[in-house]
Amino acid sequence: MDRFAAKIEAARAQLSSVESHLRGMKEKSLAQTKKKEELEARLASELAKAKSKAEKARAEAEAIVAVYQADAEAAQVQAREAAETAKTRAHWIAELAKCQSRRETLEEIHARGFDLTDEIVKAKENESDARALVSDDDDDDGSKSGSENGEDLDGEEAAPKEY
Repeated sequence: MDRFAAKIEAARAQLSSVESHLRGMKEKSLAQTKKKEELEARLASELAKAKSKAEKARAEAEAIVAVYQADAEAAQVQAREAAETAKTRAHWIAELAKCQSRRETLEEIHARGFDLTDEIVKAKENESDARALVSDDDDDDGSKSGSENGEDLDGEEAAPKEY
């Protein structure tokens, strides 16, 4: 019976040792689980911050791109308008040269003795109108057309003006 009591006592001591070891492992496991949860929470927080920063950077980049696109489109519109203005101005400069040439020709014919006073007056008026269109072209971006001055779009006279 003493032996049996000694065995029981040894088994209890061993059980107590195992229980103590198990409690230690349980505490260690709980501490590791807690540490793991803290790390996961911190990682989730850092991930959320990184995503937020990335979204903010993307939004800023999109805004910058939108501004540059708008600027580029505005520059294209301005370039087209400038080209159209230059084309219109070139047309009226050519018309002015035609009017000057016609007036000079009429004056030469008049100098030879032909009475072309009315035609010369009309040529000077046409030249003056063309000169005004050339200079006004910069002010109102070519809003006047040849038909407003008694001319077709191709630059030829539609009907003589009555003064």
